[in-house]
Amino acid sequence: MNQLLQSIQIGDVTFNNRIAMAPITRARAGEDGVPVALNAEYYAQRATAGLIITEATNVSPNSAAFELAPAIYNDAQLAGWRRVTEQVHAAGGKMFMQLWHSGRVSAYSLLKGAEPLSPSGYNDDLGLLQVYGALRNGYYTRIYASPSRAMTNEEVYAAVEEFRVGAENAKRAGLDGVEIHAANGYLPQQFLSPLVNRRTDEFGGSVANRARFLRLVIEAVLTVFPKQRIGVRISPYAAYNNATDTDVAETYGYVARMLNEYGIGYIHGADTNAWGGVADMPKILDIIRSNYSGVLIANAGLTPEDAQQLVEQGKADMVAFGRQYVSNPDLVARIAAGGPYNQPDPFSFYGGTERGYTDYPTLG
Repeated sequence: MNQLLQSIQIGDVTFNNRIAMAPITRARAGEDGVPVALNAEYYAQRATAGLIITEATNVSPNSAAFELAPAIYNDAQLAGWRRVTEQVHAAGGKMFMQLWHSGRVSAYSLLKGAEPLSPSGYNDDLGLLQVYGALRNGYYTRIYASPSRAMTNEEVYAAVEEFRVGAENAKRAGLDGVEIHAANGYLPQQFLSPLVNRRTDEFGGSVANRARFLRLVIEAVLTVFPKQRIGVRISPYAAYNNATDTDVAETYGYVARMLNEYGIGYIHGADTNAWGGVADMPKILDIIRSNYSGVLIANAGLTPEDAQQLVEQGKADMVAFGRQYVSNPDLVARIAAGGPYNQPDPFSFYGGTERGYTDYPTLG
């Protein structure tokens, strides 16, 4: 596993290895999305990762696909994240924040009675949207998505500004960089999808128009962080949340060239269909590699052996692990030793306290 354990440079940041902690929603933030001491402990336990990408973090009160997910749009949330970053940095880690707007993937009950926002108010597939809430008895469960309404142009530009403010708050909280969440069927991917985006203005129709929202978000975040401290996560073939595309190669080839044009530090290619046993990662890597010359992070439920092969063959520069990082806080040491690996408990993925969160054993 030597290649996975080698350092890598992105801009002015050196990452100690090529093992990234994927952004994994755990739904354990405090009231109003404020990170708590338990969150800081969780991330600090995993600080040996070359790069920690935080769980998806709401940039807006209009964003809420998972109740008890963290946020970064007010001062209390910023202060909570500062406590997290201080502990991660003290443990020698590097951490980028994933900036998130869930768009139409939400429910009235999570938005204090407001309607979810979407590019066009497309609501024919509400049963396919993944929205989760916490029950009064402490358990976490999927809930039904509420109908969204089409965003006005003013609201589109307001959402762009929310990403900029989120990036600014992340920087003030001590994060080393940010990752724009343009995957998993959330708002930027909703704009990219010709199924979900039926707009006839400058944000709909052609690939360039559908990519305009993501372009504006990148340009806004570039006013806060240098280009090489910005990553973008995409999931071109994702069925998750149904922001699908009839011509993936055209749309995401354009997106990859756009990110190359801006010199973004990395693209995080996520194969969310791998969760259901469909392997789209080879196609994703081909689209990105043929249009983008920067660092490529692969994420597809890969084993350490699969990850090593991707890096060894030059198909990816880093590999992000999600569920492996849920159950193995010392994943880097375990990969170096060739295992063994703790198995994650899926019943404690979302919500709860320390069980299934900070109580997994380490090798030591």
